[in-house]
Amino acid sequence: MLRLAAASLAGTAIEFYDFFVYGTAAALVLGPLFFPTFSPVAGTLAAFATFGVGFVARPLGSVLFGHIGDRHGRRPVLVASLLLTGASTVAVGCVPTYDTIGVAAPLLLLVLRFLQGLGIGGEWGGAVLLTVEHAPAGRRGLWSSFPQVGPALGFLLANGVVLGLSATLSEAQFSAWGWRVPFWAAGVLALVGLWLRSSLAESPQFLDIDDHARVPLTEVVRDHWRLVLLTAGGLAIGYAIFYTVTTWSLAYATERLGVNRSVMLVCIMGAVVVKGALTPLMAVLGDRYGRRPLCLIGCAAAALWMLPMVALLATGAPLPMFLGFVGAMIAFITMFAVIAAYLPELYEPRVRCTGAAVGYNLGGVLGGALTPIVATALAEQGGRVPWGVGAYLTGIALLSLACFALLPETRPVPAVAAEPATG
Repeated sequence: MLRLAAASLAGTAIEFYDFFVYGTAAALVLGPLFFPTFSPVAGTLAAFATFGVGFVARPLGSVLFGHIGDRHGRRPVLVASLLLTGASTVAVGCVPTYDTIGVAAPLLLLVLRFLQGLGIGGEWGGAVLLTVEHAPAGRRGLWSSFPQVGPALGFLLANGVVLGLSATLSEAQFSAWGWRVPFWAAGVLALVGLWLRSSLAESPQFLDIDDHARVPLTEVVRDHWRLVLLTAGGLAIGYAIFYTVTTWSLAYATERLGVNRSVMLVCIMGAVVVKGALTPLMAVLGDRYGRRPLCLIGCAAAALWMLPMVALLATGAPLPMFLGFVGAMIAFITMFAVIAAYLPELYEPRVRCTGAAVGYNLGGVLGGALTPIVATALAEQGGRVPWGVGAYLTGIALLSLACFALLPETRPVPAVAAEPATG
């Protein structure tokens, strides 16, 4: 289990490094480089729009790779998704800017970001299911939390590289070529990930399936559509929190408040460190007290904290901003630490890879794709304190709370296709 969990953690860290490095670049440099004819705010919005395309592609990736995972095994998904994400990320680092090839530059960004999203859409389902389906029932939450730590490590690695480059390069050097280095580094990381995953064993629960679903998506839509929508709505606030803190706030503070880029990166990375460290602890609590209670607590905490968070951000001072981000990340991980065990337990093994991944990635569209764009527009209309952003996030938190309230508990016995969740 330890070797399997470590390989899953490393793989998700590498793939989410690829995904997150784009978000950091979108907040810092992609606007003026690829949309130079736009105003600064419009350029940032356009860059965030290309960022959002990756989230739109994620549910499609979960359908594509979920089909492979349910028909042919969880292990092939891990290799294929890593190759696709790694290759498209390296290619982003090679795209010429608008000044060189004109409108083809942002179009290429859109295509490559879409391919990134397809790969990430398959990654989560494959990595989590391989771990969950090997784990003993009483410790399923703990072992499945290892892949959930991966995104935090990927984010820290992506932003650490950017922070290091920002500290050693001039503004002109960073804009000219420095921003490309983190994308090129993805090629090396992808090779490491492939090596780690080459010896993983197939899931025993998949091997025990006698009657594989012919078209898993058809069964999921027909029998579990309500379950998919509720899980997507429940997860929306987690995505909204994460990308508000890690992407939108970076652009807002550097552009509107004049905060130094390195200071913002350190504040955000510090909050993500806390999130990553708390993940196993919250997962253990989920094994002991249940998945659903922690999801409800996380949503309630988010609803109470979003307005204070934006007020702390508006100070532009490092310590208040850091405290605001930490509170948001604690609410976030209270939910997301148990999701890796919760979602798979809601589905029977024959459609689990598709069902769990589609719900997870639809939540990304609702909470992750739109939030940086909406938050940027709302902040532009307000004063120094972006209260509209806080209100928007509070509304999403209440929606997610209602969705989790309608879902069944799965601990200690999985509620496979539970009656309240079927359509």
